[in-house]
Amino acid sequence: MALDVAALLRETGALLAGHFRLSSGLHSPSYVQCARLLERPGNAKAIGEALAEKVRGFGAQAVVAPALGGVIIGYTVAEALDVPSMFTERKDGQMMLRRGFEIGPGQPVVIVEDVVTTGKSTRETADVVQKQGGVVAGFASILNRSGKANPFAPALYASLLTLALDSYEESNCPLCKAGTPLDAPGSRYSRSS
Repeated sequence: MALDVAALLRETGALLAGHFRLSSGLHSPSYVQCARLLERPGNAKAIGEALAEKVRGFGAQAVVAPALGGVIIGYTVAEALDVPSMFTERKDGQMMLRRGFEIGPGQPVVIVEDVVTTGKSTRETADVVQKQGGVVAGFASILNRSGKANPFAPALYASLLTLALDSYEESNCPLCKAGTPLDAPGSRYSRSS
């Protein structure tokens, strides 16, 4: 039976409504809290296996995920592919590979993220992989909310679910104009109201 990610989002309470600042900096009335989706190991494993099947043909010898959102799904995809799992993280605002992780010269890597909106963190992770001498074999995410079938074209990209969720530049945000309190549940911004 095919994995119903949309149903899992509803069942786990991962699809939130309100006024959110996304990790991209955009504002939205909708937020997908993948940590809720992945908090049950059985869900994380099933989602990782489903996404791994979509990227198996990319030929990756490792998975690299941007912290914090991509760490769990990156790990479960790597487990399903039986390849190493690594993650990038920000230090002093700069995305980098730390903790002794190494990418070999020419090593093909798939970059796995939980949600792609603008793809900024994913692209920053790709830059880190390339600076380490690795080759980005493709990209993957649980959810694509970018508004594009492939936000990383011409590179390979796979996702389990595409959702058309509104997002706005802060200067054009109707929720800001209405005075709706702002929440920033992602890892890049602190909470504000």
